[in-house]
Amino acid sequence: MILPAVLVFSAFFIIPFGVLLRVGAQGAYGIAGYWLALMNPEHLESLVATLVLSTVVTVATLCLGGVCGVFLGRNRFPGHGLMVSILTLPLAFPGVVVGFMIIMLAGRQGLVSDISLALHGGRIVFAYSAWGLFLGYLYFSIPRVLLTVMASAEILDASLEEAARSLGAKPARVFLDVTLPALKPALISAGALTFATSMGAFGTAFTLATRINVLPMMIYTDFTLSTDLSSIAALSLLLGLISWVVLSLARSVAGSGVAAAG
Repeated sequence: MILPAVLVFSAFFIIPFGVLLRVGAQGAYGIAGYWLALMNPEHLESLVATLVLSTVVTVATLCLGGVCGVFLGRNRFPGHGLMVSILTLPLAFPGVVVGFMIIMLAGRQGLVSDISLALHGGRIVFAYSAWGLFLGYLYFSIPRVLLTVMASAEILDASLEEAARSLGAKPARVFLDVTLPALKPALISAGALTFATSMGAFGTAFTLATRINVLPMMIYTDFTLSTDLSSIAALSLLLGLISWVVLSLARSVAGSGVAAAG
């Protein structure tokens, strides 16, 4: 019964990981090539930019998706199903399509540019900057948080909140002391998945990241323009390791709610 799981785990994790380790150590500097690749100023700048962007996206997604998830999970109204469908629609779009949508919104010929040109005679263009990439990541990350929080909010014991209100607790105190702790595992798991997805997202970055150098694009650029496979392998392992560590830490804090922690 365990054989299929072993085969899949070997084919998609152990073997690729082993190949990357071997390739990374085959450079001119051997094992030291890992350290040299990571200490490259351009690589470090890319790593910092990716970490900062992923963190900001995660925080913003948890705030927006969390609030919407709690509201939609605990309230039913006409059009509820339609609203959930619209908010989760980004799950059906590949990253390149999301990037193109941001260009249509904030590119040189986009909606924001046309409005700013009409208002004050200048074009506001931010699709290709960190702000554009932030909006793209935020757009396809919200559904993941939304669905996770909705599932937790639907099974939340409302009697606990009622008991707190009956004892005189104000709405803000009820939320901080009762609702938020109950949603903590869902928020941690959704946040970890959002962070890991933002760290490794390529399609949207490929479309928009012309003024910001994130790690997936750095790996792609080095692969297409350079023959230093050891450096590429080192960066790939670093990217995977950071995502794995975040997911594992989230799983240890939130329990089995983080399905992808492995």
